[in-house]
Amino acid sequence: MPKPPLESTKTTLRQRLTRHAESHWPTLAAVNVRYRGVFAYIDGQLAGGVTLPLCRLRFNGSASIWGFAIYLASRDGYEDNFLPSGLPAGSPEEALDCACGLYLNNPTAWLQPPTN
Repeated sequence: MPKPPLESTKTTLRQRLTRHAESHWPTLAAVNVRYRGVFAYIDGQLAGGVTLPLCRLRFNGSASIWGFAIYLASRDGYEDNFLPSGLPAGSPEEALDCACGLYLNNPTAWLQPPTN
């Protein structure tokens, strides 16, 4: 099992998610990241102060590819899931897009660009 991410990896993850949210998810006022062991819990904060749990990322030893679990409000917990690419792991930005597509009601976030 991989060790928890280094502080530099945690900082990079937070910066990547914040930068991506600013350019792709203007509804979010902030992206909050909490860590517990190999997991990074991602919450979105709306302008009115409401916090939305979005997803959980699992550190697999690489700062660029993380395992993905979506937050299920109906169960008040996280469930391992697949990203729109069909893979159970991907970039943090892809995970944020998937979760925001669901919780901010924008399913176009799940569309994959054509690969010609």
